Amino acid sequence: MAYDVIVLGSGPGGYPAAIRASQLGKKVAIIEKESLGGVCLNWGCIPTKALLKSANVYEYAKHAANYGIKVDNPGHDFDAVIKRSRGVADKMSKGVQFLMKKNKIDVVMGYGKLVSPTKVEVTAADGTKQIIEAKNIVIATGARVRQLPSIPIDGKKILGYREAMVLPSPQPKSMIICGSGAIGSEFAYFYNTMGTKVTMVEFMPRIVPVEDEDISKELEKQFKRQGIEIMTSCEVLSVDTSGEGVKAKVKTPTGEIELTADILLSAIGVTANLENIGLEELGIKTEKGKVVRDINGLTNVPGIYAIGDCTAGQALAHVATKEGINVAEHIAGHHPEPMDYNNIPGCVYCSPEVASVGYTEKAAKDAGFEIKVGKFPFMASGKASAAGATEGFVKVIYDAKYGEFLGCHMIGMNVTEMIAEVVVARKLETTGLEILNSVHPHPTMSEALKEATAMAYGEATDI
Repeated sequence: MAYDVIVLGSGPGGYPAAIRASQLGKKVAIIEKESLGGVCLNWGCIPTKALLKSANVYEYAKHAANYGIKVDNPGHDFDAVIKRSRGVADKMSKGVQFLMKKNKIDVVMGYGKLVSPTKVEVTAADGTKQIIEAKNIVIATGARVRQLPSIPIDGKKILGYREAMVLPSPQPKSMIICGSGAIGSEFAYFYNTMGTKVTMVEFMPRIVPVEDEDISKELEKQFKRQGIEIMTSCEVLSVDTSGEGVKAKVKTPTGEIELTADILLSAIGVTANLENIGLEELGIKTEKGKVVRDINGLTNVPGIYAIGDCTAGQALAHVATKEGINVAEHIAGHHPEPMDYNNIPGCVYCSPEVASVGYTEKAAKDAGFEIKVGKFPFMASGKASAAGATEGFVKVIYDAKYGEFLGCHMIGMNVTEMIAEVVVARKLETTGLEILNSVHPHPTMSEALKEATAMAYGEATDI
């Protein structure tokens, strides 16, 4: 069957690309080998947030007395927590199924492989094959857990994020987490809150190493306060699973040590899903394990596009979504505005939450900017005090000469909901003085952005 567009993969990049192409009058097919919605809806963004919400509720229950509420001996049902998370994921995946029908997109279940610049061979679960054809093909195959030879994932004692989300009872008493990025930090918070003894091992000198240094320091302080053990500038050399649990040989700045735990979670990044999809046969260019594409998402082969985690750039769902929409519009002959990859928000949904966009303080200095920096602690926020969530701060970075909003870094309650204001402000080229003169509602957590700006300009009145 012939189409205008075939999308290979139905994750947060693939399915919006398919929908937007259909909205623009194209006949579209989408190929998916597992579950509509991809990793994000089924094994990533959505179900992990359900787990984290359960942990958050449990944490509130344990500290209910702080709010004048009596809750006797709060406990949790680990299996029920996992079951709720899966239910949320299943509901969202069914939502994508509905969207495919609503937008008249043909869903082809199976493994897709490009056999020509216009044809894809799809192998179904029962082994049957079919060829579908289109003028344009969008590669949106995403990524999977990165594996190191020293930490081979077996799905039982050495886990990736998928296995960590569906662990059966009994809940592990202890866990080693390798990596402290978003995935590692979120699982560290979840399992520690639920009662597992967690040790984080990070190769870099600080946790959440892509964040501003002040954020890393604050999150480490809060994690340690919660009881999470943190080892930075350390590397897992090997893991022994022959006994009851796991024994990890770890290289530290002062020598090698051995850590023991029930299980080990590998959270050291992702690897693009590019094997056996026909790239080599068609001569589609890759670099460092990623598909190379231009500003419009086009590969070096005309008519073939690539988006999301299988390409270079930030491995974030919202990046893939916008890339997918842009590609669909380009296919339809539109001229979508190129993405500004320096205005992409990043979020970590542990507690306290982390959110950031734009330059870190170091990056701004390295880029040659003379900067104004302001930091407002939530300890000084009336809303944060009322909520019992005074951990963290908002940090803003402005260009001293023109007032350009260079970056913002937040750590605290609900900051992942607050960061969008900064994204829009930066998109509109809002200056520091304009933020300062924009009245924010009181009492809110969002006031902290204005107050941090006031700190940067030497006009603070609340601290």
